[in-house]
Amino acid sequence: MRAQHIERHAMNRIGWLRAAVLGANDGIVSTASLVLGVAAAGAARGDILLAGVAGLVAGAMSMAAGEYVSVSSQSDVENADLTREKAELATTPELEHEELTCIYEARGVMRGTAEAVATQLMARDALAAHAHDELGLTEAASARPLQAAMTSAATFSVGAAMPLLVVWLVPETMIVAVVAATALIFLVLLGWLGARAGKADWRRPVLRVAFWGSFAMGITALIGRLAGTVV
Repeated sequence: MRAQHIERHAMNRIGWLRAAVLGANDGIVSTASLVLGVAAAGAARGDILLAGVAGLVAGAMSMAAGEYVSVSSQSDVENADLTREKAELATTPELEHEELTCIYEARGVMRGTAEAVATQLMARDALAAHAHDELGLTEAASARPLQAAMTSAATFSVGAAMPLLVVWLVPETMIVAVVAATALIFLVLLGWLGARAGKADWRRPVLRVAFWGSFAMGITALIGRLAGTVV
């Protein structure tokens, strides 16, 4: 028996990984920014926590709804393409065979071999062959609306809970400084974990989340400070 060489790639994680990183990152940045804005305006700890919890709940629901609608739209397009392809296979199988053959030729396969490969794949599962090679649809990257929505809501909540925990634990006079520092640490850690899960280099993701997170928190804190001064 021929030994099978198995390679483990990160592409099969791309659906949930994207939603998880986006949700956690948004939870940390938006909640920490909200907390910093309210705290910089001179609000008391209770008011800061109330605003933060409201932001957590609203943000988690928004993330879930947004992801579900977005990924459902992608799923609708995929299903429509598959339905159209299925009809074409039923009515013009010769043209579809030629189309698949040309795809393999364009990739560098010789004409005779391309025809043979197209014939064998279409005999086994014509729709799957065209879905993969013509439409670019794969199982790893297929749209899963419910999974994306639940992952985004859960990870947003976890990310948003981190700044709120800091607000609850640290002295009131240190809220702004400690929330900003710990949020930045959380973002750096998240960028590193996301890169590790996706088997990618960690430096660019870490720098990216650190820069944009710092920018968002800084702008919000400045607005809160100005608003608190005016009031």
